[in-house]
Amino acid sequence: MARSIARVVILFVVFTSAALAQNRRALTAADYDRATKMLAPALAGLVVGGTVNATWLPDGRFSYQRTTLTGTENVVVDPVRRTREVVATPPAGGQTPPAAAGRGGGGGGRGGRGGMQITNKTCGTNVTGLSGPPPASMSPDGTRAVFICDWNLWVRDVKTGQDRQLTTDGVKDFGYATSNAGWTTSAAPSLSWSPDGKKIATQHQDERNVGDMYLVQTPVNGGHPVLRAWKYPLAGDPVVAMITRVIIDVDTGKVTPLLMPQDFHRAMDEDDLDMSEYLWSPDSTKVGLVSTDRFHKNSTAKLADVTTGEVRTLFTETEKTHVQTRVQWRILWKSSEVLWYSQREDTAQMYLYDLNTGQLKNRITSGVGPITNIVRLDEATRTMWYEAVGKEPGQDPYYTHLYKVGLDGRNNVSLTPDNGTHTTQISPDGKYVIDTFSQPDVAPETTLRDGATGALIMPLEKADISKLLATGWKPPMQIKMRSADGKHDIYGVLFRPTNFDPTKKYPIINQAYPGPQSGSVGSRAFSAARGDRQALAELGFVVVSIDGTGTPNRSKSFTDAYYGAMGRHNTLPDQVAGMKELATRYPWIDIDKAAMWGHSGGGFITAGALLVAPYNDFFKVGIAESGNHDQRQYEDDWGERYQGALVKNPDGTDNYTVEANQTHAAGLKGRLFLIHGTMDNNVPPYNTYLVADALIRANKEFDLLMIPNAGHGFAAAGNYVMRRRWDYFVRHLLDAEPPRDYVVPAAAPGGGRGGGF
Repeated sequence: MARSIARVVILFVVFTSAALAQNRRALTAADYDRATKMLAPALAGLVVGGTVNATWLPDGRFSYQRTTLTGTENVVVDPVRRTREVVATPPAGGQTPPAAAGRGGGGGGRGGRGGMQITNKTCGTNVTGLSGPPPASMSPDGTRAVFICDWNLWVRDVKTGQDRQLTTDGVKDFGYATSNAGWTTSAAPSLSWSPDGKKIATQHQDERNVGDMYLVQTPVNGGHPVLRAWKYPLAGDPVVAMITRVIIDVDTGKVTPLLMPQDFHRAMDEDDLDMSEYLWSPDSTKVGLVSTDRFHKNSTAKLADVTTGEVRTLFTETEKTHVQTRVQWRILWKSSEVLWYSQREDTAQMYLYDLNTGQLKNRITSGVGPITNIVRLDEATRTMWYEAVGKEPGQDPYYTHLYKVGLDGRNNVSLTPDNGTHTTQISPDGKYVIDTFSQPDVAPETTLRDGATGALIMPLEKADISKLLATGWKPPMQIKMRSADGKHDIYGVLFRPTNFDPTKKYPIINQAYPGPQSGSVGSRAFSAARGDRQALAELGFVVVSIDGTGTPNRSKSFTDAYYGAMGRHNTLPDQVAGMKELATRYPWIDIDKAAMWGHSGGGFITAGALLVAPYNDFFKVGIAESGNHDQRQYEDDWGERYQGALVKNPDGTDNYTVEANQTHAAGLKGRLFLIHGTMDNNVPPYNTYLVADALIRANKEFDLLMIPNAGHGFAAAGNYVMRRRWDYFVRHLLDAEPPRDYVVPAAAPGGGRGGGF
């Protein structure tokens, strides 16, 4: 009898499970089709007009080409007469003002890269561990190209094709103009050209005793796997990349070391060497540079004589946490002054220093809201036009506005008062400002304003979004909440299905990026598509992105909120508090079905949300893509900037241990999906392997997808990952079945940046 009862129970369970599976709601290919129609490729071209790209004429007028529903038109505007005329052919002889230059510097830009490819030079394996034609950096006049060959610098005469060796003592892992360290794996030379094209500022980088990183490329057609190896210093390593700064005479090959100690492979703002930090004098006799220490606590401005190599210290910027620069420094050579960005008073401002004495003269900008960019500088009138956020009362503090101020800090004027994010063009004479403004839910409008007062002169264009609206598209909601500590307003965007029904309950998905160098939302300007957030909402979710404490473009203390606590905090308290506040405000949010997904730093925070108490009780589903789960397994510059120096504890742990996701593997309660590319040279896949191994040891159920030969952003597999992301949320938040093997159209964007070899 007992055996018969058991058989009945088993049969009942089997049949009940089968019935439940059959009754489970299924999404169709048509549902996914509706989602893909909200991706950028499908919406391309549906926002017509609204912006102006002006060409200024010698007589003070300007022309531009406007887009209409039926084609294009040429428009000529006379600011004096306030007239706007459609013409058949645009007038000749115009000029386009230079683009806004937030990261100034002389010569080669960030890496001194670009230009021609040296195709007929045979070199050995380059700094990336690969071979191939070496890329080159072009001289300012385009007559010469400098490139790396066998760890030394060579120069090519572009006209004759003749090559000449500049340096001779470069050896493997101790080469000239190399910048690869950590996730940077470029073979292009990292240097800055002098204005006269006769000298370059660069570095002799020593990585001989730096640890290696390895990736294994899987052959798609069989054969032996390929080992990729390069220098990748980690946080806490006793030896990291160091540089000796040098000046090289391109005519003679003379190498002049700058008379200063070796520098760490650091920049004020970048994860890499930044060649725009070199500022050449117009006569090419001097160059300004910045030395930043290993942990970014001190950045020192210096001035070097390129002939003698003598270096003079100007001043030092010091922070208890880290120095981070959003606006590159500038030298005003005619007046012997320095423009310098600082967060010393909590809000980022620009300061004026004396180049000769290194003494502070005055603060240029002031008040609430950080400066984000210098757009124009007129040394003759001693006027600076700049962009900043958070200065307009009553507006979203992330909206960008244009201002102008005297270098003495006086006569600050707001030039773009309209509520929204502004992008601007200033006329060559500074008399006029072409202002395009928008909000996430307000289409772009362009006006012409007085360059002295910001007063409206005339409207120019207004975007036509009728085609976009005809698709059923709806803009995201702008949202404001309070931070978990109750001290700050925090902001974000919320996406709902276009067939939204307020009487229903929707699971909520948080698409997150924690910072500190950037946030979740991105630009506050109008955009038809923001990744796949609206597409994901179409499947039956509410999707939010929230910029909590720890993200940039607010105060220094706001951005430093989780310095030294990258895993325990990592903006998660604000994400949870914000989502709960939204749920009390909007009854259609099902807060009991909360999920998160993110890429890179977002992958790090997502795994933490599923593993670390108390967040693991709140979040039920998480998808962590390409996450830097343990900063001891990520490049030294990033972890040591935001987590600080690695300090060993007596018990064998360190101050990074508790911040590493794998140390919390036993805390997994919900559904976690880990995704990583096997050739990710930015965040090596071992970060995800660490978490997977710990979860296995903890006997936890989880999901893992490794993309063979894919880099940081998955590249060609990006759309596949996107579909798998949709499927996972459909299954585990909606308790539904997705359409099997749905193919996201090839034109749709997939993951983040590509990376890889």
